[in-house]
Amino acid sequence: MKLPPLVNGRILRRYKRFLADVELDNGELVVAHVPNTGRMTGCWEQGAPVQLSRSDNPRRKLAWTLERVDMGSGWVGVNTWRTNAVIEEALQQHRITELDGYASLRREVVPPLDARRSRLDFLLQQGSAADAWVEVKNVTLLQGDCLCFPDAVSARGGKHLRDLGMLVESGCRGVILYALNRPEGRCFCPAVDIDPEYARLLQEVVDRGVEVIALRLRHTTDGIVAGETVTVQL
Repeated sequence: MKLPPLVNGRILRRYKRFLADVELDNGELVVAHVPNTGRMTGCWEQGAPVQLSRSDNPRRKLAWTLERVDMGSGWVGVNTWRTNAVIEEALQQHRITELDGYASLRREVVPPLDARRSRLDFLLQQGSAADAWVEVKNVTLLQGDCLCFPDAVSARGGKHLRDLGMLVESGCRGVILYALNRPEGRCFCPAVDIDPEYARLLQEVVDRGVEVIALRLRHTTDGIVAGETVTVQL
């Protein structure tokens, strides 16, 4: 996925969760929108190199958007709006082997479960295997050698796991895809110390047949592409 034109700078501070003060390379000070609801632990520090995009939309309160941060090992994608677009492109280009072989891709679909449920990110149909419901989670938390999710207690994330488990019981495939949006880390594991209930639920639904994919996202000069899968440790 190609990103819009990017401008280099250095982050000065992040505040009110969705705002960041950035000094551009030309010395201009700007306020950027931070499209990330997580804590962004280990994803920024004062003075770290960043890249921003700029919108000409007059309706936007802030023209600048924080796209990625370099914490010393390469770009960390902090704009969570981009993640699903990268995964969708990879699915369309048949770059995720575990999810290949489907002719139909639908986005943001409500599963047909008895109770009212949240939308799941993708529904893959018309394939040789059962319909596949896929929920994508953006992952940037690095703990030791592993990338971990979540970086804060996530009741919504637990709800998605339960939905996937119910879909598996109905005869569909249920897939939780962790998009690893930074270059470090040799494996993926749930953040047990942050949200032990989420870790417990993940193991529970995996035991019931939910599939886990941990997929590296690779940042290029002007874009983001799906890379290789990494080891999952539950």
